[in-house]
Amino acid sequence: MAEIPTGGQMTWKIEGAIDCALHLRHHPSEPWRPYEEFPEYFLPDPRHFSKGYATFLALLKKGWKAV
Repeated sequence: MAEIPTGGQMTWKIEGAIDCALHLRHHPSEPWRPYEEFPEYFLPDPRHFSKGYATFLALLKKGWKAV
Protein backbone atom coordinates (compact mmCIF):
# COMPACT_ATOMS: atom_id res chain seq x y z
CA MET A 1 0.00 0.00 0.00
CA ALA A 2 2.95 2.35 -0.34
CA GLU A 3 1.83 4.08 -3.57
CA ILE A 4 -1.79 4.85 -2.73
CA PRO A 5 -2.97 8.29 -3.81
CA THR A 6 -4.37 10.50 -1.07
CA GLY A 7 -7.72 12.24 -1.09
CA GLY A 8 -9.93 9.36 -2.15
CA GLN A 9 -13.39 8.74 -0.74
CA MET A 10 -14.91 5.68 0.94
CA THR A 11 -18.48 4.73 1.80
CA TRP A 12 -20.11 1.63 3.28
CA LYS A 13 -23.51 1.67 1.61
CA ILE A 14 -24.31 3.15 -1.75
CA GLU A 15 -27.78 4.07 -2.90
CA GLY A 16 -29.70 1.02 -4.09
CA ALA A 17 -27.28 -1.50 -2.56
CA ILE A 18 -28.63 -4.30 -0.41
CA ASP A 19 -25.44 -5.28 1.39
CA CYS A 20 -23.06 -3.16 3.38
CA ALA A 21 -19.54 -3.33 1.96
CA LEU A 22 -16.80 -0.81 1.33
CA HIS A 23 -16.96 1.20 -1.89
CA LEU A 24 -14.25 3.53 -3.16
CA ARG A 25 -13.63 6.32 -5.62
CA HIS A 26 -10.63 8.56 -6.28
CA HIS A 27 -12.66 11.70 -7.11
CA PRO A 28 -16.20 12.86 -6.27
CA SER A 29 -17.04 12.92 -9.99
CA GLU A 30 -16.40 9.17 -10.32
CA PRO A 31 -18.99 6.47 -9.60
CA TRP A 32 -18.61 4.32 -6.49
CA ARG A 33 -16.94 0.95 -7.10
CA PRO A 34 -16.64 -2.06 -4.77
CA TYR A 35 -13.31 -2.17 -2.97
CA GLU A 36 -12.56 -5.57 -4.54
CA GLU A 37 -12.11 -3.75 -7.86
CA PHE A 38 -9.00 -2.11 -6.38
CA PRO A 39 -6.65 -5.08 -5.85
CA GLU A 40 -3.76 -2.70 -5.23
CA TYR A 41 -5.54 -1.49 -2.05
CA PHE A 42 -7.23 -4.71 -0.96
CA LEU A 43 -6.35 -6.16 2.46
CA PRO A 44 -7.87 -9.35 3.91
CA ASP A 45 -10.47 -8.83 6.62
CA PRO A 46 -10.48 -10.45 10.06
CA ARG A 47 -13.18 -13.07 10.55
CA HIS A 48 -16.65 -11.71 11.31
CA PHE A 49 -15.76 -8.14 10.30
CA SER A 50 -17.52 -6.07 7.63
CA LYS A 51 -16.36 -6.57 4.05
CA GLY A 52 -13.57 -4.07 3.49
CA TYR A 53 -12.84 -3.21 7.12
CA ALA A 54 -9.07 -3.76 6.92
CA THR A 55 -8.87 -1.83 3.64
CA PHE A 56 -10.96 0.99 5.16
CA LEU A 57 -8.58 1.38 8.10
CA ALA A 58 -5.49 1.37 5.87
CA LEU A 59 -6.95 3.97 3.49
CA LEU A 60 -8.12 6.12 6.39
CA LYS A 61 -4.51 6.25 7.59
CA LYS A 62 -3.47 7.34 4.08
CA GLY A 63 -5.79 10.36 4.19
CA TRP A 64 -8.87 8.97 2.47
CA LYS A 65 -12.23 10.37 3.66
CA ALA A 66 -15.29 8.46 4.82
CA VAL A 67 -18.47 9.93 3.32
